[in-house]
Amino acid sequence: MKILEIIVNGVNKILWDYVLLVGLLGVGLFFTIYLGFPQIRRFPEACKHVFADIFHKDKKSKKSDDISSFQALAVAIAAQVGTGNVAGVATAIIAGGPGAIFWMWISAFFGMATIFAEAVLAQIYREKSEDGYVGGPAYYLKNGVGSKLLAGLFSVFIIIALGFIGNMTQSNSISSSVGAAFGVPQIAIGIIVAILSSLVFIGGIKRIANFAQLVVPIMAILYIALSIVIMIKFRTNIKPVFSMIISSAFGKEAMVGGAMGISMRQAMRYGIARGLFSNEAGMGSTPHAHATAIVKHPAEQGLTAMFGVFIDTGLVCSATALTILVTGSNKLGLDGALVTQEAFNIAFGPIGQKLIAICLTFFAFTTIVGWYYFGETNILSLFGKKGLLTYRVLVLLFIIIGSVPKIEFVWSLSDMFNGFMVIPNLIGLIYLCKEVKKVEDDYKFCKLNGDIHYNYKN
Repeated sequence: MKILEIIVNGVNKILWDYVLLVGLLGVGLFFTIYLGFPQIRRFPEACKHVFADIFHKDKKSKKSDDISSFQALAVAIAAQVGTGNVAGVATAIIAGGPGAIFWMWISAFFGMATIFAEAVLAQIYREKSEDGYVGGPAYYLKNGVGSKLLAGLFSVFIIIALGFIGNMTQSNSISSSVGAAFGVPQIAIGIIVAILSSLVFIGGIKRIANFAQLVVPIMAILYIALSIVIMIKFRTNIKPVFSMIISSAFGKEAMVGGAMGISMRQAMRYGIARGLFSNEAGMGSTPHAHATAIVKHPAEQGLTAMFGVFIDTGLVCSATALTILVTGSNKLGLDGALVTQEAFNIAFGPIGQKLIAICLTFFAFTTIVGWYYFGETNILSLFGKKGLLTYRVLVLLFIIIGSVPKIEFVWSLSDMFNGFMVIPNLIGLIYLCKEVKKVEDDYKFCKLNGDIHYNYKN
């Protein structure tokens, strides 16, 4: 077992410290330049499109079982906003100093261009099923790149990484935080989570989408509102914190104990890696959600996907970072989620632990639902509907098993398979970059002519 741990940790170091750090950021930079900075040019349009879909739904033009653009976004955000937004941000600050947050913002900026490409490809290479549309990297690798091998590898990796091991770690986050805050046995929490999850799973994508569009806005607003209260309470620290983030980002010694002497390389490494891991841009997960949306043009869902990265990193991760830094909880020798938990304790007293436990439960449970669906889409790609029952049972078992005290090796294994699934996705993105450009150009033409439409290939 010890040898296996050493191998897995070694693979993770190569993947996340070098290959994926360069690959994910490089692909984001490439699409940013290749598409003409869509995250700047089209961001106001992205906001308008998302909010128009929420408040001005055209019920006549859509069937009752159609998935709207916002519902697809909600499923994507459900998966994106997870424990990484709480524990991952704290880890980045402890390991990379406050400057890591600046590089996290940079990674999100470039990631917005990557996720635009992912959503566009998911739309144009998706397939029709009995329950609507299904799509994602396995489908654009198979139908676009023409490689069943890469499609199959991606499907296997994401089923293991998210559907099984990933949901195991999310379940552990819920059981450990709720158990500590409310004194409930962890295994009992795991069983409850599994039961509640199954009630959402059996309804298919429509129930998952309805669940996500209801819960995701509530959880995001609750967490951001609590963070704003903390920032108001410690408002005199906000200006020094922003100065600290900028100065630390470029290698100057940060004026907090845990970050003293941290180099620019460390700040970049942890900020970029944690940012990309949190918003999942380039990882190939969220395209499964964006493929299901009924929109007039694939580029519209690309815009919606960009807005998802803004919510995940620009709002939720930033809220965590500022909460930690203004309270100084990063100076106390803690690590991971405990740093964020301590920030809430400093701000709210004993009730702070319960508040962060509630937020973590929201984050982790919605991630379980989103990740389950991403795995289900790939089960359909590999085995068809006959594989669904076995997959659902296994996911529920992993949720229950994951609720027992944390095993560090499982988290390392999750990181490794997450890394593996990124590689075929990045190959597909680069190979199909001209298709993304054609869609963006076609959308530009449609906008100029005042007639948004697209002749779908499927």
